[in-house]
Amino acid sequence: KLPTMKMLLSLIALLSAAQLARAAPPTCYSRVLSLSKEITESFKELQTSKAVDSCVETLPRLYLDIHNYCVLAKLRDFVAYPRCDTVLEVNELKEKARSLYTILISYCRRDLVFLTDDCNALEIPI
Repeated sequence: KLPTMKMLLSLIALLSAAQLARAAPPTCYSRVLSLSKEITESFKELQTSKAVDSCVETLPRLYLDIHNYCVLAKLRDFVAYPRCDTVLEVNELKEKARSLYTILISYCRRDLVFLTDDCNALEIPI
């Protein structure tokens, strides 16, 4: 009876630990990385969409690399871009970019390390 009880308790402990691991909140780095990828993909989709306003073609390029210090300026420029304010998809993208900027300069400021400050690398993605 005792070995069965130990096995059952071990199984419960293992399942509880697995559940806690899945429920762990994302780190600042993982959140910033996933949001930057999401924004970059949304921008690509917006650029290739046929149903969107022609002003989308004039938007600043939005390739994001959170390891590049110039990403901060890139996000500021994109959010401040005066055209396309009537296009819902652009406004949604600007809100995501604003959120990413806020996370970078406020919440994750001490957690991130910028590996480069090559602004041209954000203009011509690899």
